[in-house]
Amino acid sequence: MNLHEYQAKQLFKEYDLPISEGIICHSADEAAMALFQLNGDRWIAKCQVHAGGRGKAGGVKLVNNAEEVRAFAHKWLGNRLVTFQTDKQGQPVNSIYIEETCDIEQELYLGAVIDRSSQQIIFMASSAGGMNIEDVARETPHLIHKVEIDPLFGGMPYQGRELAFKLGLNGEQINSLPTHLYN
Repeated sequence: MNLHEYQAKQLFKEYDLPISEGIICHSADEAAMALFQLNGDRWIAKCQVHAGGRGKAGGVKLVNNAEEVRAFAHKWLGNRLVTFQTDKQGQPVNSIYIEETCDIEQELYLGAVIDRSSQQIIFMASSAGGMNIEDVARETPHLIHKVEIDPLFGGMPYQGRELAFKLGLNGEQINSLPTHLYN
């Protein structure tokens, strides 16, 4: 199943996971109007495609005003975004997600995949990843920490705490990671 970022964030919100507010837009005018519905004086405009590498390909941009977001939307809507995860034709951009910005103290990577051979859910986490997780996987794979979750039993709190320790989290972060991870 492929989900766009905004769809995944809607699911996160339903399970009370903290997310930045955002609005999905299908036209340049909608994108410009979204700025007036969101908080802040800077926003992130993100092409919605089923591929990673959007930022490096120009499909994610920090915008400061309606003119900038309108130009970004005009550039991408109806066109194709080519990333290292797409073929040379790229993916069609039919929507732009406009999101509030937030201060980032530390960027972390967290991903989940289903390992078909073991029939387990694998959570992968790294304090060295984020936008460059593919580089980390290639150059320093030992910095990506993995936990296998049996779907019959679900995630155990100790597994979330184990990831938290490996990520260098502390205090309340250690206790909140399992709650947010398995919510």
